[in-house]
Amino acid sequence: MGEHIIKLPDVGEGVAEAELVEWHVKIGDMVREDTVLAAVMTDKATVEIPSPVDGEILWLGAEIGDTVAIGSPIVRLKVAGEGNVAGGATPAKVTAESTPTPNPSPQGGGGRATVSKDEAKSASPPAGTAAKSARIAETGSPSPLWGGARGGGTAPTSRGAAPPGAPRPEGERPLASPAVRLRAKEAGIDLRQVAGSGPAGRIGHEDIEAFLARGPQVARTSGLARNDTIQDIKVVGLRRKIAEKMTLSKSRIPHITYVEEIDVTALEELRAALNKEKRPGKGGVERPKLTLLPFLMRAMVKAIADQPNLNSLFDDEAGIIHQHGGIHIGIAAQTPSGLVVPVVRHAEARDIWECGAEIIRLAEAAKSGTATRDELSGSTITITSLGAMGGVATTPVINHPEVAIIGVNKMMVRPVWDGTQFIPRKMMNLSSSFDHRVIDGWDAAVFIQRIKTLLETPALIFVD
Repeated sequence: MGEHIIKLPDVGEGVAEAELVEWHVKIGDMVREDTVLAAVMTDKATVEIPSPVDGEILWLGAEIGDTVAIGSPIVRLKVAGEGNVAGGATPAKVTAESTPTPNPSPQGGGGRATVSKDEAKSASPPAGTAAKSARIAETGSPSPLWGGARGGGTAPTSRGAAPPGAPRPEGERPLASPAVRLRAKEAGIDLRQVAGSGPAGRIGHEDIEAFLARGPQVARTSGLARNDTIQDIKVVGLRRKIAEKMTLSKSRIPHITYVEEIDVTALEELRAALNKEKRPGKGGVERPKLTLLPFLMRAMVKAIADQPNLNSLFDDEAGIIHQHGGIHIGIAAQTPSGLVVPVVRHAEARDIWECGAEIIRLAEAAKSGTATRDELSGSTITITSLGAMGGVATTPVINHPEVAIIGVNKMMVRPVWDGTQFIPRKMMNLSSSFDHRVIDGWDAAVFIQRIKTLLETPALIFVD
């Protein structure tokens, strides 16, 4: 028998380090070749690390939330044969130095992340591990943690005793290795009644032993009961990057928020008429169904032509405003992993259907976790919209180092006085924030009023 050291591979994009956001195995697990061992995150990309060999996990070189340098040892395996290291050699500890590193915003716009100072502690294999029955680790991902399994999120740990025999929600599959499931089956235990102490509630052999020691108990399925548990939730991965970016934006940018009411009745009528048409677009591809966003994007392009200073990035440390000619509009999108901002590049060169098609493509890539780093970075101004959940008014947070963000609130039918009577109109608010260091309130108002005019008279959007 020998030992095999697995090092963090080069995950591409020229990065020198990555954050460990998920372990799929634990010490003592038996793994096969290609079993997913861990997931690491670089900017927005989450990369799974597979095992190149069969073996038993002897040592894990980092903890969730640690920043690991490329080439550092992260797993030690006991393998058949000689392995790739001398027997008994212990890898050097993986250390995350407390040095600030560039950290993109939810769409890669800048900011800095401070990495953990904790050292990943070397853990020797428990006594009697070789005598235990082999436990094959599941190769599928555990159920998503808070913030999502892909992209990190959080690693909850319980500080209170879980209620004995607490059942899981209907339809939720207990997390346990095949060996644990076999043992529970032989003992006649319903795993839904066992509280797991592992990551994401994973059930281990020690949980089965504890359940057998206290004896089966009937779970309370109704009635009121106290819950004194406390969870310590470590903020890691994408959730940590979002937290850092929001802190940076709110601490450094003096926001001014301007809310204006828009009558979108005519726009909605035009949108419905265009969506009824079955005309091929460029390349013979059928035109996409239009939402409100492509119209807003084209209105922003026209308004920026009159006020190009709104399409800027402010380097507040150097005291320089970088005014961009290309209009790259970020579209804030909620995904299972958290907030990301895919970017529609060069909106000034796209017609309304091209904008619509690109929004659809980027939204699908963001939700599936396949969006690239380039697709999630480089915006010069951002749109944020919660659709039907948009509320009456919001106070959007500017995506540093941009200087403006346009917030779309929900559309509602409201009575509007036309001079003689009240008539029903489809109304919507725009809640937009601006960096008051470089954008005066007057300029912000002029910008939004120009967008208001274009949306309320949508034919003007098509006039060059």
